[in-house]
Amino acid sequence: MIKKYVYGSPVKTGATVMEIAAEGGDPAVFAVERGERYSFSCALGEKDRVYGLGEQVRGINKRGWKYEGWNTDDPIITEGRTALYASHNFIVVCGARTFGVFFDCAGRVQFDIGYTRRDALSVTTEDADVYLIEGEDINAIIHEFRTLIGRSYIPPRWAFGYGQSRWGYQSEEDIMEVVEGYANSDLPLDMIYLDIDYMERFKDFTVDRTRFPDLKGLAARLKARGIRLVPIIDAAVKAEPGYSVFEEGVARGYFCKDAAGDPFIVGVWPGDSALPDVLNEDARRWFGEQYRVLLDSGIEGFWNDMNEPTIFYSRRRLEHTIDNASSWQGKSLALGDYNRLIASFTGLQNNPLDYKEFYHETEQGRIVHERVHNLYGYYMTRSAAEYFEEYAPEKRFLLFSRSSYIGMHRYGGVWTGDNASWWSHILLNLKMLPSLNMCGFLYCGADLGGFGGDTTEELLLRWLALGVFTPLMRNHATNGSRLQECYRFTDMQAFRNVLGVRYTILPYLYSEFVRCALRGEMLFRPLAFVYDDERSAHVEDQLLFGDSVMIAPVYEENAMGRYVYLPEEMKLIRMKGGSYTEEILSCGDHFIEVPVDEVVFFLRPGKVMPIAAPADCVERMDGALRWLQFIQQPTAYELCEDDGISPIRGEECLRRVVVEPQ
Repeated sequence: MIKKYVYGSPVKTGATVMEIAAEGGDPAVFAVERGERYSFSCALGEKDRVYGLGEQVRGINKRGWKYEGWNTDDPIITEGRTALYASHNFIVVCGARTFGVFFDCAGRVQFDIGYTRRDALSVTTEDADVYLIEGEDINAIIHEFRTLIGRSYIPPRWAFGYGQSRWGYQSEEDIMEVVEGYANSDLPLDMIYLDIDYMERFKDFTVDRTRFPDLKGLAARLKARGIRLVPIIDAAVKAEPGYSVFEEGVARGYFCKDAAGDPFIVGVWPGDSALPDVLNEDARRWFGEQYRVLLDSGIEGFWNDMNEPTIFYSRRRLEHTIDNASSWQGKSLALGDYNRLIASFTGLQNNPLDYKEFYHETEQGRIVHERVHNLYGYYMTRSAAEYFEEYAPEKRFLLFSRSSYIGMHRYGGVWTGDNASWWSHILLNLKMLPSLNMCGFLYCGADLGGFGGDTTEELLLRWLALGVFTPLMRNHATNGSRLQECYRFTDMQAFRNVLGVRYTILPYLYSEFVRCALRGEMLFRPLAFVYDDERSAHVEDQLLFGDSVMIAPVYEENAMGRYVYLPEEMKLIRMKGGSYTEEILSCGDHFIEVPVDEVVFFLRPGKVMPIAAPADCVERMDGALRWLQFIQQPTAYELCEDDGISPIRGEECLRRVVVEPQ
């Protein structure tokens, strides 16, 4: 059951697909205070747990900290953060009274979940539509919410392969070095990602013809080997006379404007730039059409970046700061003066005052950006997805974004931003997965090995051993960090073993993903969503993966293995590439040895799992299946069988296969 309550005059976000009439009064579960903002509060019982918020720090149970829905580009992701790159304002309180609530607000939303008071939940928001969702249990509530917000994006099948990325691939020669590095080491590869270096001076929808003289030919040659090129697209367009995208956008009035109606100029990678007004329907269509220049070159996938939107500086604030700094010339700076001078420059990036100074032209009229800030990445990605459907309506494209809001899950996936080569970020990656799934984002993953800093062979192998289960499996690193392509390390057999597992389990991953997308279910679930024992409620480093499997990755340095809690008897699977061993373990605690060249997971009783032989890319998988099983009687499994490219309209692609016990 879903009830809608309206507070103030909220901006229409496009998060939901169902029309629900507004109720009078307030949600029964909250005390509501009205002021400049709205405050919703309720008591938390001693054992109540709070799930959700999608991409956020800390645990699966969000109780005990403060969080903020405000899309923020800050690569230092620690426990002290309150906001990351995305805003997913859906939570479920699970306890004596279990309910879900979605605060549909495109501006700033603050959650105090037992932070100020351990026994209280408080949410503060601007004008918002508030949806209260109740059901028989947490899974029913999440299913209702997923029905409210619409079906999750399904990428092409090849997008479930392994991808290699790095900020720093600066030429066709660099790309071919990576391709040959993987091929010569007998390692699989499906995608190579292009960061901003492929562009001509960081200008969207251009290609540097000196470094990439024939991008179309390169894309065709790689596709013949089963490898796709996936370029980045940034949110801002370089403000440069003669650059057709900028000039056309100015002429048509398609950029965000200042109060005087002129394009609001900000600084990002290319320097002075303008932000396409993607909340304007005409501008959104126009921006989506720009992708055609790369689509016509054979590109079939993109990743959208810098779309919080990131602002290194606004032109007017930069000029003011430089003028102010010049007044200190020749003066002796005491500590306070020095700190103020430094702060004037460090405060340029993503300054909240800048978000108050530019506007969008929408169906609801002119709206200042800070009221719709969290929608920008969503609508940038929507612009691309809608154009792809027009460009090739019988084809699926890969599309994912750094910034997002609920609703974008219908158009593309997400990666979880600029993490670091820290062991703690493996665990953070794991804990985000069910929260993202709750909010509709099934195609998701982290930068494996860590984006910032220097990885190690052990860290990368352990992270890949989690990444073999995540739909988006991408190794990505920043310019200047240690080169972390798998073939650059010493133990090639270990990398073959671990990456090979991805292709071995891919029939299961793909089938479970499609089923969960079509039916509004979660691909990754906490144990507490299935098992009702007290112990399962507190396990946060193990997840159920699809209907048949439980995963428990190693996330500590120099660990020989880890302790695992089994809420019921399960079958331990140890897998290297396409080979595996099986062992039945009883309910309870077990120490499991896990060598770095091995992936372990657990098969639930009464379940089966389709697997295949490893391959060097998805398109070269032979289609022959084997079945892992832990059954005593014939058991049905829904196997997804489609061409991997055409749009999936309904459940016709799911074929019921009966597996006999062996």
